[in-house]
Formats: sequence, C-alpha cells, structure tokens
Amino acid sequence: MSQQTITLLFLVFTIISFILEKIPLGLTASICAIGLTLTGVVDVSTTFSQYVNSNVILCVGMFVVGQALFETGMANKIGGLVTRFARTERTLIIAIMVIVGVMSGFLSNTGTAAVLIPVVCGIADESGYSRSRLLMPLVFAAALGGNLSIIGAPGNLMGVNALQEMGLSTSFFMYAPVGVPMLLVGISYFVFIGYRFLPDGKGAVGATVEKQKDFSDIPKWKQTVSLIVLILVILAMIFEKQIGVSIEISACIGAIILVLVGVLSEKEALASIDLKVVFLFGGSLTLAKALDTTGAGELIADKIVGLLGADPNPIVLLLVIFIVT
Repeated sequence: MSQQTITLLFLVFTIISFILEKIPLGLTASICAIGLTLTGVVDVSTTFSQYVNSNVILCVGMFVVGQALFETGMANKIGGLVTRFARTERTLIIAIMVIVGVMSGFLSNTGTAAVLIPVVCGIADESGYSRSRLLMPLVFAAALGGNLSIIGAPGNLMGVNALQEMGLSTSFFMYAPVGVPMLLVGISYFVFIGYRFLPDGKGAVGATVEKQKDFSDIPKWKQTVSLIVLILVILAMIFEKQIGVSIEISACIGAIILVLVGVLSEKEALASIDLKVVFLFGGSLTLAKALDTTGAGELIADKIVGLLGADPNPIVLLLVIFIVT
C-alpha cells in the first residue's frame, strides 16, 4: 500500500472520528500521528516536532496568561462592569456580545463563555430579564470573537502555521479584517432580527446555572497584574517585528512572570494548559505534514477542482472550500 493511500485512509478515519466523537478529539489526532509514524509515512522526529511547534508553545503560554484573568476574577469584573451600563434588554445584548467577543479574541473561547455565563445570569436575575435570552447571544459572540486575532482559536494558529511553512508573512491581527465584520454582523443580527427568535425561558423547569464564584478573597494587586501582563503580552505580539521578540516567547515570558510574582501557583499554571488542544494541534499538524509530503493533499485538491470544471468560478470554489473544511 502506498504512503499516499495510507495517508488518505488516516484522513478518512480522522474525519469520521471527529464527526462521531466516540473517541476524544485529541486522542484521535494522536492515534493518527502515531499511525502515520508506525507505517513510515512520517518519521519520529517529524511527528513529535509538531507537538513542540512554535504555535503550540504560543497556545500553551496564552493558556496560562488567560487563566490568570479567570482565576483572579478579573474576567468577571470586566464582564460585570460593562454589562451594568446597559439599561434595556437590547443594549444588554449588545454589551454582552461586545465584551465576550473582544475577550474571546485574546482568551479561550470556552473559558470566556464559562466564566461569564454566571455573571450574565446574575445580571439577568437582578434586572428581571430572561436568562435564556441573554445566554444565546453570549455563546455566539464567543464563537465569533475567536476570529479577531491569531490566538483567538486553535484553528487560527493552524492556518498561521500553514502560511508560515509556505514562506508567507503573518501578523497578529491578520484575521481581524474578516473577524471584526463577522462579529459586527452577528451583533446586528441579534439586535434587529435574531432578537425576535430568542427563547423567553418561560415555563423552564429545573434549569440550573453554576453560581458566580466569589473572588472577594483575591488581592486586588493580583487582578491588576493579571490584566497588565495580558495587555503587555498582546502589545508585544502586535509589535513583534519592532521589538524583535517572537510572539510565542512573549507568551511564555508573560506566563513565567505570573508564576514568579505569585499571581498563579505553578500547579495552577500547569492545570490551565489544555492538553486536549495540544494533542489535537500536534496530531493534526502531523497529518497535514503527511498530506503535503505524500501528495495526498494535492490529489484531493485536484479532484475537487476537477469536479468544478477546467475554469471554476472563484466564488463557487471558495464556497466548496468552506463546506469541505
């Protein structure tokens, strides 16, 4: 069996497994990576170099930097402060989507949503609005906000990695020209159209939401330092070329500072690293490398373009790419 065929079989296995989710995504990616290594499609050094890829290190560093905001309660404070200025339900939806979208652009989407859900529920209870009408915009904003920067979502970093391997330059806000309009359109949709379709939550029985955590025992200096470090790390990433420090190094420096000054303990910092994302990232990059080196990726591309004709419409081709990915 050729290496190209083996790679395609592992690609099919990965796609089916991702759809069914009977096996954890990170484990599926790692099974694929190890399988490709055992069958000789990629060598050991190539496989494991993907798990310590510079973008994986960036992801790990930002997990720690972002977790400091969550652990100290600074994320809750930011969310609560902004949403308290809203006077009507619609303005509250706008405020929630703006703050969640912006935070998701630099922090974990899941973490941002998980932390701010209790905050929003508390605000809804105090103001008399339905929780269910506020939570759906929150979740959508968390997903849309991930497209504001290269660190907004793991998938963004995979795209950056592919561009870097092709020798193309990347920037911290390279996704923003598309991500910002997407977020604004999403907010506008909920304000003018989606607002009418939000569930009112009436008659809901047994709906429970985790209570907002009390951060009153956290020293204010920890909250302040966590926010300052995040801002400085983001600025360092934005001006990467000017200061001559790569973005993954900036993220690691920020994480180290937070542990050294005591904002996070070493145990908390290690616990904040989502190994599922690391394994998913490393395994997926190994599969991508195999698709490239064996020509399987080019074969798939040729087949797709062939189905669309000799001179496919760019818009149709773009639509097909969106559907396939």
